[in-house]
Amino acid sequence: MRQKRAKAYKRLMHAYCVTFGFRQPYQVLLDAAFCESIARSGIDVEKQLETVLQGNCKPMITQCCISELYALGPSGQHVVDMAKNFERRKCNHREAIPGDECLTSVVGTTNPHRYIISTQSEPLRNHLRSNVPAVPVMHVKRGVTVMEPMSEVTKEKKESMETQSLAPPPSSIPAPPPPTASTSTDPTSKSTAPPPKKKPSGPKAPNPLSVKKKKVVAPPPTAGKGKGKESVKRKRDEEVEVTKKKAEEKKDEEDDGEGPLKVNIIGGDGEAGGEAGEGAGGRKKKRRRKRGKTVAGAGAAEEAEGEGSGEDSE
Repeated sequence: MRQKRAKAYKRLMHAYCVTFGFRQPYQVLLDAAFCESIARSGIDVEKQLETVLQGNCKPMITQCCISELYALGPSGQHVVDMAKNFERRKCNHREAIPGDECLTSVVGTTNPHRYIISTQSEPLRNHLRSNVPAVPVMHVKRGVTVMEPMSEVTKEKKESMETQSLAPPPSSIPAPPPPTASTSTDPTSKSTAPPPKKKPSGPKAPNPLSVKKKKVVAPPPTAGKGKGKESVKRKRDEEVEVTKKKAEEKKDEEDDGEGPLKVNIIGGDGEAGGEAGEGAGGRKKKRRRKRGKTVAGAGAAEEAEGEGSGEDSE
């Protein structure tokens, strides 16, 4: 089967399933002429029906159609053997009637059991197409099983069912309020109720995601908190002043004592630097004086020796 035809059949069966409640396995009723044509072409019936319907199916046949196959005689024995493998559908006819009338009575006017009819009878197909909605019809044409498109009666039934499903139920529609003395029945009379206010049309607020966030201002400190902070600051200042005073006193004691003198190598302008410079300069002068005295004493001794040697030579 061609892909285009297979898609059309699948779409058609989906519409039957959604709207009319068809379900798998599909119940397929076959008549005697359809069984004879299928047997003549040598096609596997169940496989062919599943290919056309795009799903699992259940071939069925009535007792009246089986009796028509028995009437064929020995030449139709292979068709009878094939039909015996199908499921037997009870038609409740005590005496056998023609196959078209039997299938018409089984389907009824609304097809409550959701049968799919496979027949070669043209009058039966016309009757089902024009009078009974929701009945898929199949037949064999040139050795190929074909399913007919949806009939007009079926389309009308489908549209009416869709409109009913979309419309609200009558119980949910509220009843109109009863007329009162204040409401007048005259349509020309003007109502005293004010007209509804229109919403103001103007510039809308900006996008909150594109607006810069406002800075949060910290609240002013309370009286209790301010006093605590000031007391802590005062304590810190007092401690710093005490440490400064102690450091200054230590410096004064070191300058007045006989400890080692600190020389300001960098040459600072402070008082400590000047005092240290003066102490170092005094020491250097004393050393120079001592050296000068020793040099002078050595020179006098040499002169005395020189004079004594001169006298001896004379």
